[in-house]
Amino acid sequence: MPYGLVKKILFMFNPETAHEISLRGLNLLHKFKLIKLFFGKNKIKPVNVMGINFPNKVGLAAGLDKDGEYFHALSSCGFGFVEIGTVTPLAQDGNDKPRLFRLESAEAIINRMGFNNKGVDNLLENVTRSGFKGVLGINIGKNKNTTEENAVVDYLICLEKVYNHADYITINISSPNTPGLRDLQFGETLQGLLRDLKFKQRELTQQFDRYVPLVVKVAPDMDDDAIESLANTFIEYSIDGVIVSNTTISREGVENLPDGSQQGGLSGRPLKEKADHSLQVMAAHLKQKIPVIAVGGISCADDAEKKIQLGASLVQIYTGFIYQGPGLVHECVERI
Repeated sequence: MPYGLVKKILFMFNPETAHEISLRGLNLLHKFKLIKLFFGKNKIKPVNVMGINFPNKVGLAAGLDKDGEYFHALSSCGFGFVEIGTVTPLAQDGNDKPRLFRLESAEAIINRMGFNNKGVDNLLENVTRSGFKGVLGINIGKNKNTTEENAVVDYLICLEKVYNHADYITINISSPNTPGLRDLQFGETLQGLLRDLKFKQRELTQQFDRYVPLVVKVAPDMDDDAIESLANTFIEYSIDGVIVSNTTISREGVENLPDGSQQGGLSGRPLKEKADHSLQVMAAHLKQKIPVIAVGGISCADDAEKKIQLGASLVQIYTGFIYQGPGLVHECVERI
């Protein structure tokens, strides 16, 4: 069945219901080994980044599979790696519904999910049960009710629990949907967080006799000076990778669309220019000392290629996957 028809059916439902239907359907296809029949075989174009051997450069961004229930099936859609989460120490419901909005004419989404997830222990049960052999990133965050002063405790709890189950771990300090979270990106607060996380990483490396890279995901809503400061801090604390970028709080280009003024993070095609600029500035200041994973506004293979040209080593897709389907993944893999 062509993805355009599938999307037309799914888009008849509200976004959160469609999300669940599509993932459960994908899981059924995976269970009965039908995904390759529908979407073709995964393309192998190996690349080594952060000491990890990736089958190809195109990954699934965090947020689509928060609890690690569907990533095995999702990986069969052509992705070279998948990132699950954001997961927090304790389960939480997230923000009130409705909290997910399609802006179809702009191929965009606004979400204010608020780190809804079933907690890190549940995610680990799913990961362990899956028997997954591909490259897996786990994205960690803090609970909504945890204060900024105690945020590092939440990250350390998650880091310790997921360390031996992930190929890399993403520190999410850039979602706009958890109060105070983006404040962790600046100054002494950021330095303290990174210092404690790197110390714990060294402990866990010795404990498990394996090194799991730490990646930080940043917001696109910073000026060039702030990005430069971040880059310098990441180099100082030997962060292993940077993801540029999370969703934006800007509404430029969508302000006049239905639901365009909804609160939350905007992703999809309208994010491209802002994400590309942040990527270019970040990569320039990192000077190839730290690899960058680029995400934001990839709607075609040209967009993915541009990310690589601007300095990214890998790319991730989220909203484009929802609008374009697995065909987008395969096109991007072919190009880059």
